[in-house]
Amino acid sequence: SFSSPYWLSAEHTTGLYTVSDQLLRGTPDNVSATQATFDITIGDLNFKVKRPLVYKYTDPVKGEVYRPFEVLPPATINIAEKVYVFSDDKEKTIQLRVKANTDNVSGTVFFSIPNNPIEQNWEVIVKDSLLFKLDKKGSEKIIEFKIKTKAEFLSSALKARIEIDGQSYDKSIQRIEYDHIPYQFVLSEATAKLVKLDLKKSNNIIAYIPGAGDEVETCLKQIGYNVTTLTDEMLATADLSKYEAIVTGIRAHNTNERLQVYYSKLMDYVKNGGNLVVQYNTNSRVGPVVAKIGPYPFTVSRNRVTDENADVKIINKKHSVLNFPNLISEYDFKGWIQERGIYFATDLDKNYETIFEMNDKDERPSDGSLIVAKYGKGNFVYTGLAFFRELPAGVPGAYRLFANLISIPQNK
Repeated sequence: SFSSPYWLSAEHTTGLYTVSDQLLRGTPDNVSATQATFDITIGDLNFKVKRPLVYKYTDPVKGEVYRPFEVLPPATINIAEKVYVFSDDKEKTIQLRVKANTDNVSGTVFFSIPNNPIEQNWEVIVKDSLLFKLDKKGSEKIIEFKIKTKAEFLSSALKARIEIDGQSYDKSIQRIEYDHIPYQFVLSEATAKLVKLDLKKSNNIIAYIPGAGDEVETCLKQIGYNVTTLTDEMLATADLSKYEAIVTGIRAHNTNERLQVYYSKLMDYVKNGGNLVVQYNTNSRVGPVVAKIGPYPFTVSRNRVTDENADVKIINKKHSVLNFPNLISEYDFKGWIQERGIYFATDLDKNYETIFEMNDKDERPSDGSLIVAKYGKGNFVYTGLAFFRELPAGVPGAYRLFANLISIPQNK
């Protein structure tokens, strides 16, 4: 078998893994595929000592480096994105990357969309050859094709595999390389999620202020928004009025002290008719929020809802964030992953409106997951809802709700 964490070899659910070899249960890592045995005699005592085979090489900067001995398929195939989200009938380009793990590898790429016949739901346009020939270990080939669908809403899985000398391989590889932790890699099925949204959009020209790092900006571009990344220099000099909405990345006010300098400019932007959507910031001993965030006072608390399936109660049904351009219901909170949200707002000024109530089991309900305030002609939003997890995971309801936050109509 190929090298990969044994508990990830079979398909698994959250926190529940299938381990076929029960002798491996409880071991922190794989038993090495290759081991050396040493017979040692000390006096009258005989010992057998086993040591795993490792690969050692010399790095010009780090010196001697040791890595696990890898048993890999002759080639791996990776799909460029984990999720492809379609919000209209336009085609998207899918990239497959085939990488050789040995010299002189050739074969054919195949892909499928199980349980959703391509001819019924997806139109696939293939221009590249699906054949590959790689002469050297480590060399790669990118194969592209396009997919589109006219379905109103749909969720499918794209699977890829390669065939080499009559043998089929469907493994992608993810390598984890940081100086402060041991080198690791994971082999898993080469698959991606395809999601067609029932989604309406407004306010398509938006800007994104990066925070501590998230994929929300990329997700918004995937569904057709015209997104500009606002650097500090652009915040200082740009005319913000050309943006119909501005979104801040997660923990932006924790990580970027310069946002306090631009506070007045951002508030003027809202006052003159813009929508400012602020994603969660932390409140902890490590990184408390010291900057002013909204036009009226509120506190970033440590309240959260960790159960991704916790009931969500709508308490402000007539608010535009639930009605324009998409009609939002409790159904849009189905299929969320990992959590509902974190660092909810508390101690709200009277100008803020709350939208939802939610709580973990045996805890008090919180209404601070999403707050909205009118300010002049525009609107300010603070949300602790976990969009930074849900959008990259292709959760349809999260996209629909986020589109509504961007689209709040101007105040008269």
